[in-house]
Amino acid sequence: MNSIIALTPILAVLLFLVVMRMPAMKAMPISLIATGLLAYLYWKVPFVQIVAASIEGIIIGFSILYIVFGAILLLNTLQLSGAITTIRNSFLEISPDRRVQLIIIAWLFGAFIEGAAGFGTPAAIAAPLLVALGFPPLAAVVLALIADSSPVSFGAVGTPIIVGVEQGLQEGSQVAAVVTPYLADPTQIGEYVKGVGAQVMQIDIFVGTFMPLILVVMLTRFFGENKSWREGLQVWKFALFAGFAFTIPALIVAVFLGPEFPSIFGGLFGLMIVVPAAKRGFLLPEKAWDFAPADKWSPDWVGKVLASRNKEDKGPSLSLVMAWIPYLLVGLFLVLTRLEVLPFKAWFQSVRWSWPNILNTNISTALEPLYLPGTIFVLVVLITFVIHKMNIEKIKTTFGSSAQAVVGSAVTLFTAVPMVRIFINSGVNASGLESMPMELANTASAALGGSWPLVAPFIGALGSFVSGSATFSNMMFSLFQFSVADQIGVDPTLVLALQVLGSNGGNMICVLNVVAAASVVGLLGKEGPIIRLTLLPMFYYAIFSGVIGLIYAYIIL
Repeated sequence: MNSIIALTPILAVLLFLVVMRMPAMKAMPISLIATGLLAYLYWKVPFVQIVAASIEGIIIGFSILYIVFGAILLLNTLQLSGAITTIRNSFLEISPDRRVQLIIIAWLFGAFIEGAAGFGTPAAIAAPLLVALGFPPLAAVVLALIADSSPVSFGAVGTPIIVGVEQGLQEGSQVAAVVTPYLADPTQIGEYVKGVGAQVMQIDIFVGTFMPLILVVMLTRFFGENKSWREGLQVWKFALFAGFAFTIPALIVAVFLGPEFPSIFGGLFGLMIVVPAAKRGFLLPEKAWDFAPADKWSPDWVGKVLASRNKEDKGPSLSLVMAWIPYLLVGLFLVLTRLEVLPFKAWFQSVRWSWPNILNTNISTALEPLYLPGTIFVLVVLITFVIHKMNIEKIKTTFGSSAQAVVGSAVTLFTAVPMVRIFINSGVNASGLESMPMELANTASAALGGSWPLVAPFIGALGSFVSGSATFSNMMFSLFQFSVADQIGVDPTLVLALQVLGSNGGNMICVLNVVAAASVVGLLGKEGPIIRLTLLPMFYYAIFSGVIGLIYAYIIL
């Protein structure tokens, strides 16, 4: 019974969001209320503890919302300035082969966008770009979602790890007691989290490298005229080349710089390597692959691109260098403000808002607004207004549309994150029980024991599916995963890495991402077929991650 009650946040979201198909704006508030009531009535968590955890969640939610707003603001700015149109047109000139176009746009460009923006943005950008190139809308959405997998670990400049895992390992204002023995310095949780990011890529170099190959075989099998796996396998050399072009730089960056930059620089370096190679026909067959004529496409494949998206894509002519400058500035500024040897990090962190012992509980929180990536996005947007010579009307339109876009996200964030924080901070109670994640860990470790590395990625995938975010999944389950690893004697860093990888896989089938990507190509109502097609790659990603994790746990480590 304790474990069933502890599953309340997951079961509530599954019921309201998935089974009853409520929108997230309704499902998450109801799930928060259900979690709060059961925490109070069954777990006997003091009311003041629940309120304090909710306040902490709202403050954390604000930091995530600021990142989301900045990412959307930059995207809208580049659409109105014409930069996105220029970038899209440049992809047309690389190769006529649809398999090559898919890898470059969905895998590499999508990885770069994931690193810079996250929160479902890559699929929402890549899908209309693919449609503009002549892909069937259903293919564009499905393949963009599948491609947005490996880069999610470090999306939105590392938010799933820096915010998700780090916050998930804390109870109240302190690092959870089960975690502290594994830290060289209990105050330096950030260094431990950096190690988790490095472990993620040490596994993902075996798993994620194959994703471009999976993309092309899915393309030719389900959307080709001949329904052929072989036509996708014909470019296996180029696909693996493109896979390594992302994963190797991402691994190096994760080890030496930290979790903020692997997807940004992995995508950027991958584009710099793969695009010239594709133009020269490197590792490519002589015959290019294309779709059947559009009049032969299945009616289920076709949607109608929204008129608003077409309007956004029309803008003044920009050079390719000028179009890319804002994204390059994001990467540059993020590096400059994250390196310890430079003074900028201390400057940006000097502004700090803190609330210790919220409502006289053990829960504390702090916010460094200038250090959040949202500030970098806003700064780059202001520079873009100048260098792209945007008039005041476009500036007003950009801010207005971006503010409207985050309204729904605000409701979801300000209810989903408090729900997760109640879940995590439930260890303070009058029932004699441990916190909800710890109780779940006790049950799971007893039931599954040493085989847990195989299961861990599926927990992460479930979290992303029901919560709509890899960050939320990591925040919800990191302490649970850590505790199971501690109890079964497996390195918790490894199991946390499997949690992160699983949350990536769940990102492919996440209801919110599916709806967002489908809406931009006029496929609302086709969420079922989209999820059915993305399930197979999701299972590959979770199973293969688990197998590699098992090898690491009992052979390598």
